Amino acid sequence: MSEAQQRQSFTFELVPSQRAAGGYHWAIRKHGKLVQRSDTPLSTEAKARTQALAMIDRLRIGQVNW
Repeated sequence: MSEAQQRQSFTFELVPSQRAAGGYHWAIRKHGKLVQRSDTPLSTEAKARTQALAMIDRLRIGQVNW
């Protein structure tokens, strides 16, 4: 499986935090099933996106046990 195909099997969503005003959380799914989510709100949407994409890369190469 190519790197592009592996990355496509993961999707992520960014959602505003309900607990921290102005914060964002992310959730990563593989084939629709929740794999990982952030527990701590991040201060900006850009930081949340960057962290989610980094986590997808770690999941893809097997550095995270899930």
